Amino acid sequence: MLGFVGAILLSGFFTFVCLYARNLKLSGYSLVYLIPSILGAYFTWSWNLRYVAYVIGFLIVATIYAFLKITEPELGIFERFLSPESLEKRGKLYHAARKYEKRKDYVKAAKAYIKANAIESAAWAYEKAKLFQKAAECYEKLGEYKDASEAWKKAGDLRKAAEALEKLAEEEEWYLEDAAKLWESVDKEKAKRAWRRVAEYYEKEAKEEGVFYEDAAKAYEKIGEIEKAKECYEKFIEYCKEQAKEDEAWLKYVEETKEKIEKSFNT
Repeated sequence: MLGFVGAILLSGFFTFVCLYARNLKLSGYSLVYLIPSILGAYFTWSWNLRYVAYVIGFLIVATIYAFLKITEPELGIFERFLSPESLEKRGKLYHAARKYEKRKDYVKAAKAYIKANAIESAAWAYEKAKLFQKAAECYEKLGEYKDASEAWKKAGDLRKAAEALEKLAEEEEWYLEDAAKLWESVDKEKAKRAWRRVAEYYEKEAKEEGVFYEDAAKAYEKIGEIEKAKECYEKFIEYCKEQAKEDEAWLKYVEETKEKIEKSFNT
Protein backbone atom coordinates (compact mmCIF):
# COMPACT_ATOMS: atom_id res chain seq x y z
CA MET A 1 0.00 0.00 0.00
CA LEU A 2 2.76 2.47 0.99
CA GLY A 3 4.60 1.73 -2.25
CA PHE A 4 1.57 2.70 -4.31
CA VAL A 5 1.03 5.83 -2.23
CA GLY A 6 4.63 6.87 -2.83
CA ALA A 7 4.22 6.21 -6.57
CA ILE A 8 1.03 8.31 -6.58
CA LEU A 9 2.75 11.23 -4.89
CA LEU A 10 5.81 11.07 -7.13
CA SER A 11 4.01 10.61 -10.44
CA GLY A 12 1.32 13.09 -9.39
CA PHE A 13 3.93 15.75 -8.69
CA PHE A 14 5.67 15.03 -12.00
CA THR A 15 2.34 15.21 -13.86
CA PHE A 16 1.56 18.57 -12.24
CA VAL A 17 4.99 19.94 -13.20
CA CYS A 18 4.62 18.74 -16.80
CA LEU A 19 1.11 20.19 -17.12
CA TYR A 20 2.31 23.47 -15.64
CA ALA A 21 5.13 23.49 -18.19
CA ARG A 22 2.56 22.64 -20.89
CA ASN A 23 4.48 19.55 -21.92
CA LEU A 24 1.64 17.27 -22.95
CA LYS A 25 3.90 14.45 -24.10
CA LEU A 26 5.63 14.06 -20.73
CA SER A 27 2.31 14.58 -18.96
CA GLY A 28 0.95 11.61 -20.87
CA TYR A 29 3.92 9.48 -19.90
CA SER A 30 3.54 10.38 -16.24
CA LEU A 31 -0.17 9.48 -16.32
CA VAL A 32 0.90 5.98 -17.36
CA TYR A 33 2.33 5.71 -13.82
CA LEU A 34 -0.17 7.83 -11.96
CA ILE A 35 -3.39 6.04 -13.01
CA PRO A 36 -2.12 2.46 -12.39
CA SER A 37 -0.67 3.60 -9.04
CA ILE A 38 -4.09 4.92 -7.98
CA LEU A 39 -5.70 1.65 -9.10
CA GLY A 40 -3.04 -0.35 -7.31
CA ALA A 41 -3.68 1.56 -4.06
CA TYR A 42 -7.44 0.98 -4.42
CA PHE A 43 -7.10 -2.75 -5.13
CA THR A 44 -4.71 -3.12 -2.21
CA TRP A 45 -7.17 -1.32 0.10
CA SER A 46 -10.03 -3.54 -1.17
CA TRP A 47 -7.77 -6.58 -0.90
CA ASN A 48 -8.18 -7.58 -4.55
CA LEU A 49 -4.77 -9.20 -4.84
CA ARG A 50 -5.29 -10.54 -8.35
CA TYR A 51 -5.67 -7.02 -9.77
CA VAL A 52 -2.83 -5.78 -7.58
CA ALA A 53 -0.59 -8.32 -9.30
CA TYR A 54 -1.79 -7.10 -12.71
CA VAL A 55 -1.00 -3.49 -11.78
CA ILE A 56 2.46 -4.36 -10.46
CA GLY A 57 3.19 -6.35 -13.64
CA PHE A 58 2.06 -3.43 -15.80
CA LEU A 59 4.24 -0.98 -13.87
CA ILE A 60 7.28 -3.26 -14.19
CA VAL A 61 6.79 -3.58 -17.95
CA ALA A 62 6.23 0.19 -18.26
CA THR A 63 9.42 0.89 -16.29
CA ILE A 64 11.48 -1.45 -18.46
CA TYR A 65 10.03 0.10 -21.61
CA ALA A 66 10.75 3.63 -20.33
CA PHE A 67 14.32 2.68 -19.45
CA LEU A 68 14.91 1.25 -22.91
CA LYS A 69 13.43 4.30 -24.61
CA ILE A 70 15.54 6.67 -22.51
CA THR A 71 18.82 4.80 -23.03
CA GLU A 72 18.44 4.17 -26.77
CA PRO A 73 15.41 6.10 -28.06
CA GLU A 74 16.22 5.49 -31.73
CA LEU A 75 15.97 1.71 -31.46
CA GLY A 76 12.73 -0.19 -31.58
CA ILE A 77 12.07 -2.93 -29.04
CA PHE A 78 12.73 -5.67 -31.60
CA GLU A 79 15.94 -4.02 -32.83
CA ARG A 80 17.49 -4.20 -29.36
CA PHE A 81 17.77 -7.95 -29.74
CA LEU A 82 19.41 -7.87 -33.19
CA SER A 83 23.08 -8.60 -33.81
CA PRO A 84 25.37 -5.67 -34.68
CA GLU A 85 25.63 -7.04 -38.23
CA SER A 86 21.85 -6.89 -38.60
CA LEU A 87 21.76 -3.39 -37.16
CA GLU A 88 24.39 -2.30 -39.70
CA LYS A 89 22.24 -3.60 -42.53
CA ARG A 90 19.31 -1.62 -41.15
CA GLY A 91 21.43 1.54 -41.10
CA LYS A 92 21.62 1.72 -37.31
CA LEU A 93 25.35 2.24 -37.52
CA TYR A 94 26.01 3.92 -34.17
CA HIS A 95 24.05 1.29 -32.25
CA ALA A 96 25.78 -1.47 -34.22
CA ALA A 97 29.13 0.03 -33.24
CA ARG A 98 28.16 0.05 -29.57
CA LYS A 99 27.21 -3.62 -29.76
CA TYR A 100 30.50 -4.48 -31.48
CA GLU A 101 32.27 -2.64 -28.68
CA LYS A 102 30.39 -4.58 -26.01
CA ARG A 103 31.54 -7.83 -27.57
CA LYS A 104 35.11 -6.36 -27.65
CA ASP A 105 35.29 -6.37 -31.45
CA TYR A 106 36.90 -2.94 -31.45
CA VAL A 107 37.99 -2.86 -35.09
CA LYS A 108 34.47 -3.47 -36.39
CA ALA A 109 33.18 -1.01 -33.82
CA ALA A 110 35.58 1.66 -35.08
CA LYS A 111 34.60 1.09 -38.70
CA ALA A 112 30.91 1.33 -37.83
CA TYR A 113 31.51 4.51 -35.83
CA ILE A 114 33.27 6.04 -38.85
CA LYS A 115 30.30 5.18 -41.08
CA ALA A 116 28.09 6.83 -38.46
CA ASN A 117 30.39 9.90 -38.54
CA ALA A 118 31.22 9.38 -34.85
CA ILE A 119 34.95 9.86 -35.45
CA GLU A 120 35.97 10.43 -31.82
CA SER A 121 34.27 7.20 -30.75
CA ALA A 122 36.09 5.46 -33.62
CA ALA A 123 39.41 6.80 -32.31
CA TRP A 124 38.68 5.44 -28.84
CA ALA A 125 37.77 2.06 -30.30
CA TYR A 126 40.99 1.93 -32.34
CA GLU A 127 42.97 2.77 -29.19
CA LYS A 128 41.29 -0.13 -27.39
CA ALA A 129 42.31 -2.34 -30.33
CA LYS A 130 45.92 -1.02 -29.98
CA LEU A 131 45.71 0.36 -33.53
CA PHE A 132 47.23 3.69 -32.55
CA GLN A 133 48.01 4.79 -36.12
CA LYS A 134 44.31 4.54 -37.03
CA ALA A 135 43.38 6.34 -33.83
CA ALA A 136 45.84 9.14 -34.62
CA GLU A 137 44.36 9.56 -38.11
CA CYS A 138 40.89 9.90 -36.57
CA TYR A 139 42.07 12.51 -34.08
CA GLU A 140 43.71 14.48 -36.89
CA LYS A 141 40.46 14.49 -38.86
CA LEU A 142 38.85 16.07 -35.82
CA GLY A 143 41.66 18.60 -35.42
CA GLU A 144 42.49 17.14 -31.99
CA TYR A 145 46.24 17.31 -32.55
CA LYS A 146 47.28 16.80 -28.91
CA ASP A 147 45.51 13.44 -28.80
CA ALA A 148 46.80 12.68 -32.30
CA SER A 149 50.37 13.32 -31.17
CA GLU A 150 49.98 11.00 -28.19
CA ALA A 151 48.55 8.28 -30.45
CA TRP A 152 51.38 8.70 -32.97
CA LYS A 153 53.89 8.32 -30.12
CA LYS A 154 52.20 5.09 -29.04
CA ALA A 155 52.37 3.95 -32.68
CA GLY A 156 56.12 4.65 -32.63
CA ASP A 157 55.96 7.41 -35.26
CA LEU A 158 57.68 10.35 -33.56
CA ARG A 159 57.91 12.32 -36.79
CA LYS A 160 54.15 12.45 -37.19
CA ALA A 161 53.79 13.06 -33.46
CA ALA A 162 55.98 16.16 -33.84
CA GLU A 163 54.09 17.29 -36.95
CA ALA A 164 50.80 17.00 -35.04
CA LEU A 165 52.17 19.19 -32.24
CA GLU A 166 53.34 21.77 -34.74
CA LYS A 167 49.80 21.94 -36.15
CA LEU A 168 48.51 22.38 -32.61
CA ALA A 169 51.08 25.12 -32.02
CA GLU A 170 49.55 27.15 -34.85
CA GLU A 171 46.71 27.85 -32.41
CA GLU A 172 48.44 27.26 -29.07
CA GLU A 173 52.05 28.34 -29.41
CA TRP A 174 53.21 26.99 -26.05
CA TYR A 175 53.22 23.50 -27.64
CA LEU A 176 56.15 24.54 -29.84
CA GLU A 177 58.60 23.41 -27.17
CA ASP A 178 57.07 19.93 -26.99
CA ALA A 179 57.33 19.68 -30.78
CA ALA A 180 60.98 20.79 -30.67
CA LYS A 181 61.83 18.11 -28.10
CA LEU A 182 60.28 15.43 -30.31
CA TRP A 183 62.12 16.66 -33.41
CA GLU A 184 65.43 16.27 -31.55
CA SER A 185 65.12 12.49 -31.73
CA VAL A 186 63.94 12.45 -35.35
CA ASP A 187 65.33 15.31 -37.44
CA LYS A 188 68.07 17.61 -36.11
CA GLU A 189 67.50 20.27 -38.75
CA LYS A 190 63.78 20.49 -38.03
CA ALA A 191 64.58 20.48 -34.32
CA LYS A 192 66.79 23.52 -34.82
CA ARG A 193 64.06 25.35 -36.73
CA ALA A 194 61.55 24.41 -34.04
CA TRP A 195 63.80 25.66 -31.23
CA ARG A 196 64.24 28.95 -33.08
CA ARG A 197 60.44 29.34 -33.16
CA VAL A 198 60.36 28.49 -29.45
CA ALA A 199 62.96 31.17 -28.69
CA GLU A 200 61.11 33.78 -30.74
CA TYR A 201 57.82 32.85 -29.07
CA TYR A 202 59.23 33.19 -25.54
CA GLU A 203 61.00 36.42 -26.44
CA LYS A 204 57.70 37.84 -27.66
CA GLU A 205 55.93 36.70 -24.49
CA ALA A 206 58.70 38.20 -22.37
CA LYS A 207 57.74 41.67 -23.53
CA GLU A 208 54.56 41.18 -21.49
CA GLU A 209 56.02 39.03 -18.71
CA GLY A 210 59.79 39.21 -18.29
CA VAL A 211 60.12 35.81 -16.65
CA PHE A 212 59.99 34.26 -20.13
CA TYR A 213 63.38 35.74 -21.01
CA GLU A 214 64.98 32.76 -19.25
CA ASP A 215 63.03 30.31 -21.45
CA ALA A 216 64.00 32.28 -24.55
CA ALA A 217 67.65 32.18 -23.50
CA LYS A 218 67.57 28.40 -23.04
CA ALA A 219 66.01 27.95 -26.48
CA TYR A 220 68.67 30.16 -28.11
CA GLU A 221 71.32 28.07 -26.35
CA LYS A 222 69.82 24.96 -27.95
CA ILE A 223 70.52 26.31 -31.43
CA GLY A 224 73.91 27.76 -30.58
CA GLU A 225 72.97 31.44 -30.76
CA ILE A 226 75.12 32.40 -27.81
CA GLU A 227 74.88 36.17 -28.11
CA LYS A 228 71.07 36.07 -28.24
CA ALA A 229 71.03 33.66 -25.29
CA LYS A 230 73.30 35.94 -23.27
CA GLU A 231 71.18 38.97 -24.13
CA CYS A 232 68.01 37.22 -22.94
CA TYR A 233 69.68 36.06 -19.72
CA GLU A 234 70.74 39.64 -19.01
CA LYS A 235 67.18 40.86 -19.56
CA PHE A 236 66.00 38.11 -17.23
CA ILE A 237 68.40 39.40 -14.58
CA GLU A 238 66.99 42.93 -14.93
CA TYR A 239 63.47 41.50 -14.58
CA CYS A 240 64.46 39.60 -11.41
CA LYS A 241 66.00 42.73 -9.91
CA GLU A 242 62.75 44.59 -10.43
CA GLN A 243 60.79 41.77 -8.79
CA ALA A 244 63.26 41.67 -5.91
CA LYS A 245 62.19 45.18 -4.89
CA GLU A 246 58.99 43.56 -3.62
CA ASP A 247 60.25 40.07 -2.88
CA GLU A 248 63.93 39.43 -2.07
CA ALA A 249 63.56 35.76 -3.00
CA TRP A 250 64.10 36.84 -6.62
CA LEU A 251 67.72 37.75 -5.79
CA LYS A 252 68.53 34.06 -5.80
CA TYR A 253 67.70 33.90 -9.52
CA VAL A 254 69.85 36.97 -10.15
CA GLU A 255 72.90 35.24 -8.64
CA GLU A 256 72.18 31.91 -10.32
CA THR A 257 71.80 33.51 -13.75
CA LYS A 258 74.96 35.61 -13.34
CA GLU A 259 76.85 32.45 -12.41
CA LYS A 260 75.45 30.66 -15.46
CA ILE A 261 76.52 33.51 -17.78
CA GLU A 262 79.99 33.48 -16.24
CA LYS A 263 80.44 29.74 -16.70
CA SER A 264 78.75 29.33 -20.07
CA PHE A 265 79.60 32.47 -22.00
CA ASN A 266 82.73 34.02 -20.50
CA THR A 267 85.02 31.02 -20.53
